[in-house]
Amino acid sequence: MNRTLLNDLLALSLSCALALSACSQSVEPIRTAVPPRPAGQQDMIQFAAEPIADVGIGVVGLGMRGADAVERLSFVPGCHVAAVCDVESDRAAASLEYLAGKGLKANVYSGKEFSYEALCEDPDVDLVYICTDWLHHVPVALYAMEHAKHVAIEVPSAETLQACWDLVNTSERTRRHCMILENCCYDFFELTALTMAQKGVFGEIIHAEGAYNHNLDPFWKRYWNNWRLEFNKNNRGDLYPTHGFGPICQALDIHRGDRLATLVAMDTDPFNGPRHEAARLGLSEPEACDFANGDVTMTMLRTAKGKTILLEHDVMTPRPYSRMYQLVGTDGYAGKYPVQQVCLRPEGADDVDYQNLGREKVYSGDALDELLSQYRSPILTPELEQMAREVGGHGGMDFIMDYRLIYCLNHGLPLDMDVYDLAEWCCVTELSRISLENGCAPVEVPDFTRGAWDRVKGFTYAF
Repeated sequence: MNRTLLNDLLALSLSCALALSACSQSVEPIRTAVPPRPAGQQDMIQFAAEPIADVGIGVVGLGMRGADAVERLSFVPGCHVAAVCDVESDRAAASLEYLAGKGLKANVYSGKEFSYEALCEDPDVDLVYICTDWLHHVPVALYAMEHAKHVAIEVPSAETLQACWDLVNTSERTRRHCMILENCCYDFFELTALTMAQKGVFGEIIHAEGAYNHNLDPFWKRYWNNWRLEFNKNNRGDLYPTHGFGPICQALDIHRGDRLATLVAMDTDPFNGPRHEAARLGLSEPEACDFANGDVTMTMLRTAKGKTILLEHDVMTPRPYSRMYQLVGTDGYAGKYPVQQVCLRPEGADDVDYQNLGREKVYSGDALDELLSQYRSPILTPELEQMAREVGGHGGMDFIMDYRLIYCLNHGLPLDMDVYDLAEWCCVTELSRISLENGCAPVEVPDFTRGAWDRVKGFTYAF
C-alpha cells in the first residue's frame, strides 16, 4: 500500500472517529429558567377550594366563543351567569337579551377596554370565564385572581413563558383556581381512550401524537380586528398547541408521575400566510408581506421517563381537520384521525407472513363501538352524555367541560385541569419559537411544579 493511500485511509478513519464521538455526545438543550417559589407560596397540586353551592360566573369576551359559553352555561346545574363583559356594547346587549329570554338577569360591563376590571370586582362573581382575544387572556386572569376570583381561560391561555409563570405564581399566592378551558379533553373518543389507557388496554403508553390542523381560510375575517391572522403574522412557532396536546398529556400522566423534559421544533417557510395577509391589506404582491409563522410547524417532546410526543400546527393549508390524537402503547394503539380505530396485539402465535403488513387486531365500525362501550369514562354518566348531546358545543364536549368545572367548584374538589396543565400545555408556543430561532435546537421544558410533578401518581378525576 503506498504512503499516500495509507495517509488518506488514516485521515478518513480519524474523521469517522471524530464524527462518531460527536454523535455519541448528547447535545445540551437550551436552558430555561425556573424561578424559585416566592416565600409563603405553596403548590396547587390537588388544590381544592371551599365549595360554592351556586357559582356566579362572569363571562369576559362575547365573540364567537364567549356568546356560546353564555348560552351553554345557562343549562349547567349549580351555576348562573352573574355578569357579562365585552368592549363592544352590542355584544354584551345580545347576551343579556338571550338570558332575558330565559327569565335570567346579569350585570353588564361594556364599552371600555378595561370594563373587565369592574366585573372582576363584582361581589356576585365567583368565577371569571375568559373568552377574549389571546392577548387579553392573561391580564384579565391576573386581575381576577388578585380580586379573589377563580378563573377559567380559553385556549391558548398564555403565549409566553413569563405569562405562564405569572399565572402559576398568582394562582399559588392567591389560592385561586386557574383552569385552561381545553374542551378536547372531553371529547367522547378521547375520554374513552383515556379510560382504556388507565386500565392497561394498550400496555404502557410510550408515544403520543396530537395536532391542530384546521384550514382557517373561511374564518380569518370573522376574528375581531383580524387579531388571529395578525398574531400568526407576527409570531413564529406552534401558536395553538393545546387541542392536540392536552388529551395526550393526561394519558401520559404529565406532572402526575412524569414530566416534559425537552422540546425540538421545525417548520416550513410561510407559503400561504403572506397570501392571506396580502388579501387582508388589498395588496397584489404577497411577497411584500413579512410573515413570521411557517405554514406547518412540527414539535417533538421527550419526557423525563423516556416517552415521546409529536405535535403539529397547520392553519394555512386545505388538508382536512385533524387533532391527530394517537396513543401508542407497548401492547396497543388508539387513533381518532383520519378514522377512529383501535389496534391490539393479535392473540395466538400465527405463522409469520411477511406479506401480511397488518396482523394487529384492528377494531373499527361496529366492533370498535362494542369495544369502546366497555370503557365508558367514569365522569360520563348516561344523563350527562344526553345533556351534552342536546346542548351541544363542538358535539357536546364543551358542555361536559363546563359541567365538570362547575361540579368540582360546587363540591370543593380539585379541578380536572390545574394551573400546571395550563402552563405545560401553553409553554410549547414560546419554546417552539426558541427552538426554531436557534436552528431547531433542543430546548429544556421548565418544571412549573418546581419539583412536585411526581407527588401524585396518575391522572384521575375527583368525585
